Amino acid sequence: MAVRTSSAEWKGTLKDGAGTMKLGSGAYEGPYTYASRFESGPGTNPEELVGAAHAGCYSMFLAALLTAAGFIPERIATTAKVHLGEGPTITLIELYTQAQVPNLTEEDLKKHAEIAKKNCPVSKALTGPEVTLRVQLLK
Repeated sequence: MAVRTSSAEWKGTLKDGAGTMKLGSGAYEGPYTYASRFESGPGTNPEELVGAAHAGCYSMFLAALLTAAGFIPERIATTAKVHLGEGPTITLIELYTQAQVPNLTEEDLKKHAEIAKKNCPVSKALTGPEVTLRVQLLK
């Protein structure tokens, strides 16, 4: 299986410094600061990138499960809200998924969604924080 690499560089003190995070593929490179992580300053932060990774991984895993069960997903869209609490610690990840899948029932969606939440590789890697899930079937 593949090995993926990302990197970050930080210069300066915690509050006055700044850094850059980038993906090994070159698809993204962006700045981050104390303000972008703990306040509402411009730039990104590690939690935002974790959320994007989790949403992407979960959506693909759910699509794979549904396909294996004989359904053809038209669209699966997931938003991840990553909560950073005291410590700092990631205390909660809220996944909200909308799925547009012909002939799928709400019950089947919930069953496959829970399996995907427990088994997508990023969920497995993030076993420390609670991960919640809301799903919505779109017709």
